[in-house]
Amino acid sequence: MPHTAALALMPLAEKYAPEGTQPLALVYQWLHALANNTQPYAWAEGVDCQVLINTLAGSDLLFDLNSLCERIKNGFPINPPSQGCFRFIDLFAGIGGMRIGFQNAGGVCVFSSEFEKNAQETYFKNHGDFPFGDITQIPEKHIPDHDVLIAGFPCQPFSHAGLKRGIDDIRGTLFYDIARILQAKRPRFALLENVKGLISHDKGYTLQVILRTLTAIGYRCNIPMEVIERGTPKAIQDFAKKMVLKSCDFGVPQNRQRIYIVLWLEGLIESFSYPSPTGATTRVGNILERNPDPKYTLSDRLWEGHQRRKLQNTINGKGFGFGLVTPSSEYTNTISARYYKDGSEILIDLCDGKNPRKLTEREAARLQGFPDEFVLSKSTVQAYKQFGNSVSVPVIHAIAEKIARFF
Repeated sequence: MPHTAALALMPLAEKYAPEGTQPLALVYQWLHALANNTQPYAWAEGVDCQVLINTLAGSDLLFDLNSLCERIKNGFPINPPSQGCFRFIDLFAGIGGMRIGFQNAGGVCVFSSEFEKNAQETYFKNHGDFPFGDITQIPEKHIPDHDVLIAGFPCQPFSHAGLKRGIDDIRGTLFYDIARILQAKRPRFALLENVKGLISHDKGYTLQVILRTLTAIGYRCNIPMEVIERGTPKAIQDFAKKMVLKSCDFGVPQNRQRIYIVLWLEGLIESFSYPSPTGATTRVGNILERNPDPKYTLSDRLWEGHQRRKLQNTINGKGFGFGLVTPSSEYTNTISARYYKDGSEILIDLCDGKNPRKLTEREAARLQGFPDEFVLSKSTVQAYKQFGNSVSVPVIHAIAEKIARFF
């Protein structure tokens, strides 16, 4: 039924699809809008739910709105809440890790965007929602109204030509697209996730520009305005360190540290209370499969290469090398997008004289807190890349629950 309905809506979607976005993205956004009674994309141009219903009813489809909505809500592995208490949009969405965290806190996703085609496919398989493509080509007026904007945005350097504390300072970067959407749509909250290195990126200048841009358009965070406007990058960095959370503090056996910038419209609240560590004990063995395929065990040549490089790095004083853990270890190193190459950052010691092994794709998913019903990419390389680029779902969920209290 959803796929038949999708075909019926395709001609209309082709009319409104922005450059860099497949019409399929509009079709499934529209179907989710019907299922959740939210705004369809391009509603500013008159594409409302009634138009979509009329289009479906006018086709040869034997149309039943209730049945269609039921299939959309329950026909995919990761289901949204039956009764959402707030709406959010998912930008730079990857495979939807942040979406899962916010849905688990009662949110309904009304729009998503992701440029990378393999991530789009995995996102669609799991959420039944095909992300829009090039965010730079998407008019902000067409994006549905929402309460929360979430984004795992890329870290890019900004020009040092000036610091006008306005949105024009960041033109030409992907962060500009987050800022223009915030400025136009005015959601009550936003959550921006990035690597811990954002704090020190370009000696703190990057973070300073980001925060001055966002406060200039009416948003606030836990860093005082006087520090953002008149403080040094070092002073901003000291406050920003309090926004860094560790995955292993939230039940995930991984030493992953990320900065989570929670923003709100000026006057809405005084400050945001970040979630405290759960105190749950973590153990690598909890995410391991019982009988992994022997293909994950390192070859003699690769294992010898890892040991040789670690020895040489030790001699050179670099201290870098492979990360070896056992099932009883508390946590692993951070999994990265390059894990597919040699698995060096996380190797499982088999403790029986055999060479260590890499994580399986399912173990990589569990290491980020994804549920076992999450459908993996058929490509091993893409699966490792996608989980390395993603977020730790339990951390996002903990933050989302704190935000959900305001709705």
